[in-house]
Amino acid sequence: MARRPAAGIPARAAAQAILGDVLRKRRPLDDATESVLGTAQLEPRDAGFARAIATETLRRLGQLQALLHAFVPKMPPQHRSGPTLEILLAGACELVFLKVAAHAAVDGANELAARDGKAVHFKPLINAVLRRIASEGEAIIAAQDAPRLNTPDWLWSRWCDAYGEETTRTIAHAHLATPPLDIQLKANASILPDGFTLPGGVVRLQDAGRVDDLPGYAQGEWWVQDFAATFPVRLLGDVRDATAIDLCAAPGGKCAQLAAAGAQVIAVDRDPARLQRLKQNLERLHLAAEPIEADVRDFTPKERAPFVLLDAPCSATGTIRRHPDLPWIKNAADVNTCADAAAELLDVAADMVADNGVLVFAVCSLEPEDGAEQVAAFLARRPEFRREPIAADEVFGMADLIRDGDLHTLPCHLAEQGGMDGFYAARLRRSG
Repeated sequence: MARRPAAGIPARAAAQAILGDVLRKRRPLDDATESVLGTAQLEPRDAGFARAIATETLRRLGQLQALLHAFVPKMPPQHRSGPTLEILLAGACELVFLKVAAHAAVDGANELAARDGKAVHFKPLINAVLRRIASEGEAIIAAQDAPRLNTPDWLWSRWCDAYGEETTRTIAHAHLATPPLDIQLKANASILPDGFTLPGGVVRLQDAGRVDDLPGYAQGEWWVQDFAATFPVRLLGDVRDATAIDLCAAPGGKCAQLAAAGAQVIAVDRDPARLQRLKQNLERLHLAAEPIEADVRDFTPKERAPFVLLDAPCSATGTIRRHPDLPWIKNAADVNTCADAAAELLDVAADMVADNGVLVFAVCSLEPEDGAEQVAAFLARRPEFRREPIAADEVFGMADLIRDGDLHTLPCHLAEQGGMDGFYAARLRRSG
């Protein structure tokens, strides 16, 4: 990872800009990264280095903040110091987590400070702090409670209430590892990368690199989809030759699953850019569906369908291992806002279900308001629906993924194999 300072400056500048967007503006990491790297026009190696710095800094943000506090009890205010905080966080991350050579990380941070009209006045501070971290930082990091520090109070307390402190700690520990890449194979896939095989045609890859460079990508042999995210479609059962309405469908993993299983898919999403990605994915995979650009609340199918899937907007706290920015750009109020919107969408989705049809409601969230509480309230107000409990054999015998008849995957499940996203799903059947 070590490199000459000059070679790494564009990457470090990009990482600094990404971190500024996320931490100062609460902009999602993916959006900030796409915007910054799209403007920076970096070489692939530098772009990868920038992503690594920004992502690992956010994954370990609580630890890095505590580490900096040990040397700078009171950080200078931003209006005077500019990007000094981001430079320090990224530099510390390079030193203690990315294991970049000390001279490269420290010199790179000094160069970034020298280029900024405000941070330049704090260059002596940046230099001194990072040199001390280079010599003392690893010992401090080793003594830290990493799961607790990297989980903000608002999430820690919520998860302790919902799961207990032991499980909360296990979840938080799972968030510290870089997640593997899961790909879902088409049934007749013949070109695929080497990896660890999970049930249901999922292959797990470590250190996969660029997705579009992997064997079988261009040929449409597979698509990217976390193992946990494959379960909601499986809960629908046999969809072959039947109409399946996929609501909030983009970017299209579940749509591809439905189409590959032989369903006649109607894929509804209101975001034109995301819907375009769905269309491109289907074209690459040689799969067919009917994409419809519409707000779910404004969409009325020609007739009610036997299968409806709603992967509802939510707080997305089940995906923190892949989106380490989420704990730091969201708060408890966001959970309540998402839950209110999902309740409306769930009622709209229910109206699309044919008599004796199945509605699967899913969220990539660990929050009860997004999942179990949402379904409990729905069943109370919609007596024509009943919960259809999920059996262990429907989730490959992994009974620990089921709670009270519903799917509850946690990031710490399959921990030895790299974990999985946190998902909640309930299967609801309409009376005939």
